[in-house]
Amino acid sequence: MEQASALVMRLDAAPRLGLTALLSRYGLELVLLAPQELIPGSYWGASEAGLIGARLYARLDTPVHSVLHETAHFICMSPERRVGLERDAGGDDLEECAVCYLQILLARVLPEVGSERLCADMDAWGYSFRLGSTRTWFEGDAEDARNWLLRADVIDGRQQLTYRLRG
Repeated sequence: MEQASALVMRLDAAPRLGLTALLSRYGLELVLLAPQELIPGSYWGASEAGLIGARLYARLDTPVHSVLHETAHFICMSPERRVGLERDAGGDDLEECAVCYLQILLARVLPEVGSERLCADMDAWGYSFRLGSTRTWFEGDAEDARNWLLRADVIDGRQQLTYRLRG
């Protein structure tokens, strides 16, 4: 379902050292693949990131928002689902909203990406929120997602990452 335009930030333009360090704080390994190689564990196919266990697969043409989305899935899923993870992270609608919210917070840790850029890239890819844009949803309609992340101890009351996986 790749709808991203050429303007969407891809891994080849991203701060890979910072991204790798961020993923490793959650026990995830970034596995870079050769151009045009099929991405194992990719839900959407094409250049979209894939998850198998604690490995996140991507190519240099993989959108950064896809890497952060799959990272957020890994963080938000239950330990039982994490053990058997291959391609489909599962979860309910509220968890999916929490994943979208978390990927924006993760982008803040990467100054070269940032939340504003990530929201624009999510819009370009085709994320759909009832208030129209990702930014509008994040700022004005995501209290349920934020509360989910708080209850899961993934963020604190100041919306800062705890660097903990959902327990």
